[in-house]
Amino acid sequence: MSGDYHGSRLTQDQRRASTWRALWRFHFRQHIRPEHTVLDLGSGYADFINAVSAARRIAVDIWPGLADHVAPDVQAIIVPVTDLSAIADQSVDYAFASNLFEHLTQEELVTVLAQLRRKLRPGGQLGILQPNYRYAFREYWDDYTHRTAYSHISLPDLLRANDWTVTAIVPRFLPLTIKSRLPTWDWLIGLYLRLPFKPMGKQMFVSASPPSCP
Repeated sequence: MSGDYHGSRLTQDQRRASTWRALWRFHFRQHIRPEHTVLDLGSGYADFINAVSAARRIAVDIWPGLADHVAPDVQAIIVPVTDLSAIADQSVDYAFASNLFEHLTQEELVTVLAQLRRKLRPGGQLGILQPNYRYAFREYWDDYTHRTAYSHISLPDLLRANDWTVTAIVPRFLPLTIKSRLPTWDWLIGLYLRLPFKPMGKQMFVSASPPSCP
């Protein structure tokens, strides 16, 4: 990314950590078991992976500052997400990418998917949380590092075109950003996730499983 992205656009915010703790409590712990190995792609401040309870946790980011933010038992790997060679094949049960793939070119995303196909165990899952261009088009390009736009239609189609099986699509999963005056109380996030219609929901959630390894 160009310039000091973490010092300008993505500054540290304790509300982000509390949001991820609530998301773990109300959503992700239903999909991740205690014996799992979890891989967090584009970890940033490691808020997601630090909130996860699993046997092994791996955080990957090109940002060197990641190492200062991971919990003591989280393995930090400072590399581009297009290079997962440091991770053993068929060793990951759940891979997750939050607000990452819009920062990559489509060719880079396809490279990541090809590598994840090898890293995930049979039955493994990839969870993707990111802005849904269908609902966030007004703000989408305000982030100067965004390179590719995806919607809840185009992203699943790209996954299917690369032989992945899409297992879940939630077009409106969360609001676009925590940069607002809205509170991030646990109970409020839990309530929001249960709403049949989510006001201000501009981030989507997509889950997919890889094709079988040859």
